Amino acid sequence: PASGYVGPASALLIGAVAGVLCQEAVALIRNRTRLDDTLDVFAVHGVGGIFGTVMVAVLGAGAWVAQIGALVIVGVFTLAGSWVLIRLCALAVPLRVDAEAEFNGLDIATHGERAYDMNS
Repeated sequence: PASGYVGPASALLIGAVAGVLCQEAVALIRNRTRLDDTLDVFAVHGVGGIFGTVMVAVLGAGAWVAQIGALVIVGVFTLAGSWVLIRLCALAVPLRVDAEAEFNGLDIATHGERAYDMNS
């Protein structure tokens, strides 16, 4: 976290810019890619984390090599670990539902009822 390396004004700046970047990343990933990030995990945590890590070097400690090195190490570890876990899960259960279940909604497909009745 940047809190040990930057002051309050810099922290506010990092948070404000990161909030806008994350919101724009959500819109970009949803509208312009074919990625299925249901909970917008990468757009929020990935983009915000990458930006915050770089900003520690810019506004705080100035340890560019350490910050960029940490980004690379964490990025490679996360990609490799996620790939392995996804492959292991795919051996046990399907990762996608069929098109009809996705269209109708998983509450209907799995439980036979709607979670929220929107037709009142």
